[in-house]
Amino acid sequence: MRDLKKRNLLIPLLSFFLLLSFPYLSFAQDYENELTQGTIIVEEEDLIKIIFEIIRYLLSFLGVAAVLIIIYGGFLWMSAGGNEEKVGKAKKIITQAIIGLIIILFSYSLTMFVIRLISGRK
Repeated sequence: MRDLKKRNLLIPLLSFFLLLSFPYLSFAQDYENELTQGTIIVEEEDLIKIIFEIIRYLLSFLGVAAVLIIIYGGFLWMSAGGNEEKVGKAKKIITQAIIGLIIILFSYSLTMFVIRLISGRK
């Protein structure tokens, strides 16, 4: 029964993230067309920029996921109905999600610092 509840929650969340990724999937078609038309020479600087863009998008996705987990924890807390066990579980989820969000924000800022350092921008 508990697995069924998790699966029922997982399907809408995956659908939501899939909808968020549609703009990025549509831009992927441009890259595919360029690849099929001929050889593309990728310089080292371009490769570094592409890698950092991928990292930046992944960290942005993780940040959205952490915020959604905080919202889920808040929903659990509000629907606990005074049950101390459920409130404790909700507090634990929110605390862990906040710690994760702090780590994600630190990683994002470190990535931006390294990008600026490598590219020579101030």
